Amino acid sequence: MEIQQQPPGRLGAMREKPDHGEDSYRGSGRLEGKRAVVTGGDSGIGRAVAIAFAREGADVLIAYLNEDEDARDTAKLVEEAGRRAVLVPGDLADPAQCRRVVDVAVAEFGGIDVLVNNAAFQMTHETVEEVTDEEWQHTFDVNITAMFRVVKAALPHLGAGASIINTSSINYDTPKPTLLPYATTKGAIANFTAGLAQLLGDRGIRVNAVAPGPIWTPLIPSTMPPEQVEEFGKNTPLGRPGQPKEVAPPFVLLASDEASYISGAVIPVTGGKPIL
Repeated sequence: MEIQQQPPGRLGAMREKPDHGEDSYRGSGRLEGKRAVVTGGDSGIGRAVAIAFAREGADVLIAYLNEDEDARDTAKLVEEAGRRAVLVPGDLADPAQCRRVVDVAVAEFGGIDVLVNNAAFQMTHETVEEVTDEEWQHTFDVNITAMFRVVKAALPHLGAGASIINTSSINYDTPKPTLLPYATTKGAIANFTAGLAQLLGDRGIRVNAVAPGPIWTPLIPSTMPPEQVEEFGKNTPLGRPGQPKEVAPPFVLLASDEASYISGAVIPVTGGKPIL
C-alpha cells in the first residue's frame, strides 16, 4: 500500500514512483531557444513537462511551493539536457509570489515564450461541511486566481507567437463530488482559458488547456484516503492511472510553433474517459 503523505506530497516518500519520462523522452528541437515558465514544476505533470521542454530545447523556470529536493532533481534533469534551469520556491496564493515568478524569469531569460500554469491544490472531503471557508479560498487562490495573476504579470513580456497553457482536469466536465473545491476551480480554468484565448488572439498569443484524467503523482497519496489511492485510475477504460510522461506531449505540441492555429482548445488526456 502507498504511504499516506501530507500535501503537496513528495516523490521520495512514494513507494510506487511515477514515470516522468526521465529515461524515455527524446526531443527533436521543437522548442529550440524558447523560454518557459512551469508552475508546480517540481514533480508530477510539471516535472514531466519540464523534462520534455528541456529536451526539446527550452530553458525552464520551475516554480514550486517548498518541495526543494524534488525541485533540485528536476532542475538537474533540465540541465542534463543542456538547458538552463531556474528554481523559484514560494506560495502562489500570495500575489507578490505570482509577480516574483515572472520577474525572475524575465531577469534570468530576458523574456517568456511559454507559460504553463500547472500548480494546484486539492483535498478529499465526503461532506460539504468538512470544507472550511479557509480551504475553499486557498484552493481558489492557488488553482485559478494565481493563474490570473501570473498571466497578468507576464503579459507585458509575451510577444506574438507566445503560448499560455493551463492545466485543467477531467473534473471540469465530470466533477468528482469529493473534490468539490478542486473540481470547481478546474471548471473555472476551462472558462478562463476560453475567454483569455479570445482576448489575446489579436496579440498573437495562444491560450489552451490540457485536461488530465487520473494521473499518478505525489498529489494523490497526499490528498486522498488510502482506499481511494489503491483504486486510483482503475475505473478508466484503459484500466489504470496515467503516468506524468503520458501528459507531457500535448504540452509540447501546444508550446510549439506547430500549434500556431490552436487556441482556446482543451486537450483531454483521460485514459479513455470522454470529455464532451
